[in-house]
Amino acid sequence: MTTEPTPQVMQYQRIHSLVQAEFAIEEGFIEHDIPTFFVTLQPNSKQAFLRLYRKLDPMGLAPFLRKRDNKPVMQIVPKPSVKTSSKTTNIALFLATMATLLITGYLLSLNWTQHDPVIGAVMFTTAMMGILGAHEMAHKLAANKHGVEATYPYFIPGIPPLGTFGALIQQKSLAPNRDALFDLGMSGPVMGFIITIFVTIVGIQLSQLLAVAPPGTQYLQVPLLFDFIAATFPPSGRGSIMLLHPVAYAGYIGMIITMLNLLPAGMLDGGHVVRVLLGEKARIVLSYIAILALLLIGAWLMAILVFFLSRYSHPGSMDEVSQLSNSRKLATVALIVIFVLTIAPIYVL
Repeated sequence: MTTEPTPQVMQYQRIHSLVQAEFAIEEGFIEHDIPTFFVTLQPNSKQAFLRLYRKLDPMGLAPFLRKRDNKPVMQIVPKPSVKTSSKTTNIALFLATMATLLITGYLLSLNWTQHDPVIGAVMFTTAMMGILGAHEMAHKLAANKHGVEATYPYFIPGIPPLGTFGALIQQKSLAPNRDALFDLGMSGPVMGFIITIFVTIVGIQLSQLLAVAPPGTQYLQVPLLFDFIAATFPPSGRGSIMLLHPVAYAGYIGMIITMLNLLPAGMLDGGHVVRVLLGEKARIVLSYIAILALLLIGAWLMAILVFFLSRYSHPGSMDEVSQLSNSRKLATVALIVIFVLTIAPIYVL
């Protein structure tokens, strides 16, 4: 008399076959109802994991590759349910941010005699939304490329003299490997940085050099990149004081946003990159160093935000065993350069 295998056994056998097609299994068993396999890594294990990931996804399952006692262990778990997001919130926040940016741009343009303040408000808003939109859509495209579920951008309205506290997308599933997590962290700051450069060049060309500052002028300590662009593409006029056009001010804010996002802290873009490169312990240590640095320069609100973000452990990626590609390790140098070029004291805002 033969006994029919139970659905659980059949499921395990099917999963075992899928894992065995990509990895050499040393030992397989069920641990707390989770199919678990000690596997042997091969040179192409990163690609093998991605193939397994794609095979399991239609089954509602997800693989996780970690090290246990210095041995690679694969566990296959049910995919967490993803709650559908309503685009109503995205649209409402987008419109609110547009309104606060228009108000900020109008106030910035009141002392600008070259054009109507309404025009200045529209130009400032367009520049800011271009920078923020490029940053967040780069994250969204990177998420789509790697099969990571993510929402559309949530723009955050703010008060003058900023008009916004930036934007974010909500990641609803884990990155499949370290390469994907690195791309998610890097894509936004790099694209936002590129658009910020163009905005700053245009804005400085629209600005004016004055011999005497108007009454009530507020002085800004600008990043190295801003100084370099101003020297390379000088505005019209004579004098040593630059009266910033609202578009130039948007470029300045864009640099500050880029620098803040690259802080190696919490769940910021820089935090993702550090998690990939140096691990969770280093991310936690660098998070608190970043908080201290923010407090020293007077960025109290940002320091509080980073503190709360740093209280949660970073989930990492699904494949925590495969190494980051060499090209991405080299790209880290570019991120460090961007961070240095956009550093400026924040307390002067």
